Amino acid sequence: MKVGLYFGSFNPIHHGHLLIANFVLQHAKLDQVWFVVSPQNPLKRQAALLNEYHRLHLVRLAVEGEKHLRASDIEFKLPRPSFTVDTLAYLQEKYPEDEFSVIMGSDSYVNLPKWKNYEWLLRHYSIYVYCRSDHEKLPFGH
Repeated sequence: MKVGLYFGSFNPIHHGHLLIANFVLQHAKLDQVWFVVSPQNPLKRQAALLNEYHRLHLVRLAVEGEKHLRASDIEFKLPRPSFTVDTLAYLQEKYPEDEFSVIMGSDSYVNLPKWKNYEWLLRHYSIYVYCRSDHEKLPFGH
C-alpha cells in the first residue's frame, strides 16, 4: 500500500489540513494518508501546544468515516522528541510491505536542513511539498 505520512502538531487540525491530505491523496496516487500527530516536535515550543491526547482525539474525529484518511499515534510510542527519520524507520520495520512518503508544507521544507539525518530522508523517501503563502520559494532542488 502507498501511504503518505502527514506529520504535524495539528494544533488543532482544521479544514486546510484535510484539503491538503485529500489533494495529495488524489494527485500523488496514494492509497491512504496518515495524520501522524507529533506529541513533541523538536522545533516547536511545547508550551504553545494543546495537550497531545486532545490533538490526537481531534484528528480522529476529523477523519472519522474517511476510508483513505487515518489518525496515527505512532509517535506517542516512540522516544521524545519525535524525529521523522526515527518514525519512518520504525514504520518501515512494522509495515515492510508498505511504501511510505512524506507530506510537508514549504515552511517545514525550508527548515529541512535542521532535521535529524535529512539527507537520508531525501534519498530514501518521496516528499510531497505544498506551498505555504509565507514560504513560496524553496531553498534547494528536491
